[in-house]
Amino acid sequence: MKRMLGSIVDSMTTAVVVLDRALIVEYLNAAAEGLLKTSASHAIGQSIQDLILLDNRILSALTIALENDQPFTEREATIRLPDNISEQVDFTVNILDDERSGARLLLELQHLNRLKRINKDDESVERQETTRRLIRGLAHEIKNPLGGIRGAAQLLEGELLEGQHPELKEYTGVIISETDRLKDLVDRMLGPQRQLDISEVNILEVLEHTIRLIQAERPGFITWRRDYDPSLPHVEGDRTQLIQAVMNVVRNACDALAEVEDPEIQLRSRAIRQFTIGNVRHRIVLQLEITDNGSGIDPVLQERIFFPMISGRAEGTGLGLAITQNVISQHRGSVQVTSRPGKTCFSIYIPFTYEPAPL
Repeated sequence: MKRMLGSIVDSMTTAVVVLDRALIVEYLNAAAEGLLKTSASHAIGQSIQDLILLDNRILSALTIALENDQPFTEREATIRLPDNISEQVDFTVNILDDERSGARLLLELQHLNRLKRINKDDESVERQETTRRLIRGLAHEIKNPLGGIRGAAQLLEGELLEGQHPELKEYTGVIISETDRLKDLVDRMLGPQRQLDISEVNILEVLEHTIRLIQAERPGFITWRRDYDPSLPHVEGDRTQLIQAVMNVVRNACDALAEVEDPEIQLRSRAIRQFTIGNVRHRIVLQLEITDNGSGIDPVLQERIFFPMISGRAEGTGLGLAITQNVISQHRGSVQVTSRPGKTCFSIYIPFTYEPAPL
């Protein structure tokens, strides 16, 4: 029964931490490991203050709760982790009364950032589907007349080749090349439509391959910071498309660093447990973070940068991030962005195991 209860608590999405009377950690579940960016083996035996930088008011409330056997709840509390990461949580404290070892504290932390992210995922999926339908309809209306224009230009070029006004052949060539360019642009707006070629992909090799390509394009321009977890298993995915998805984000980061004195990009890989993407909770997912020290993304654009044709640069096509989101969505994943001056972070979440969409 004890093992069963432990398994149940470990499968919860709410972070659960048990403290003794000295506020020393005795237990934490998988969700708490994810929230606090630590492991049970590392956390058990440490003071809660070594894991969460709580203000004096909450520390006093914990002590009073123990002394007076008085549970309490703190709504929308901000906790800080030692590496200066802030998380917003609903904080509930209950008393566990054990006759042999005395009272203990049961902390439940509901990750509000996670709930907001899930809502954003849901909104993003809906927006993507609406945008995809709009683009497909628009593409159909554009590609049909383009085909007619190209065909007419080819016929005209054939007439010109027979000796009638050969000096005009240059113009038919322009018409044909420009219609081909527009057709290619429409195809890129639609994104990759072929079926995924699923295989086991070493995500660290994907990241290193991306760095090599960027270094070949812009030698010596970027300082690269690597923060890899070498123990990560392979991901079931389409290697070519995953490279394209990561490359688009990294190229965007490079563009954002054009005016930065000491440009840096950090690539970070981790495994995250008990993570929800859309309305599906996964036991474990891959997290990739691509962080640059550029000037940041205009707040007005942050909610729209994944739409096609939306770009913060005058010369940008606005297709790279839209294609990235499409690729990651095909892998049942999610892309999120946070940005402020001096730090922009794109976070890509992908299940390690690929599951096709239901028919």
